[in-house]
Amino acid sequence: MGGRGTARKTTDTSACPCGTGRDYGGCCGPLHRAETSAATAEALMRSRFSAFVVGDVDHLLRSWHPRTRPAGLTLDPRLRWTRLEVLATERGGLFDTTGTVEFRAHYRDRGRPGALHERSRFHREDGEWVYLDGLTDDE
Repeated sequence: MGGRGTARKTTDTSACPCGTGRDYGGCCGPLHRAETSAATAEALMRSRFSAFVVGDVDHLLRSWHPRTRPAGLTLDPRLRWTRLEVLATERGGLFDTTGTVEFRAHYRDRGRPGALHERSRFHREDGEWVYLDGLTDDE
């Protein structure tokens, strides 16, 4: 997911935007606040989607592989990320060093619905999962 999104107010008791059914404070919130690390590539991908929803550019940059991380990131205020569907995962578990997560991220752009389909690659760098890159297919 590139530099797109607009911030949505989320509290620790709000439903987490990533779609796990857990509250934000027990799901992506601690990752955004750098209190903990993602255990799996999918958990990191979910936290990155939530970061687009809440406008957390710091988490997005911090969780990006140093080799592919941009110098900066500006989120598009016209986009409102609304829902995440995880379609498939390959590797990316507790004992892996690489992983791939395929997902569909739904959004609204000036009131019109859309979706971003991506296969994201993740790498464990110094014991932490980071986003490497992704192949996108806007729908």
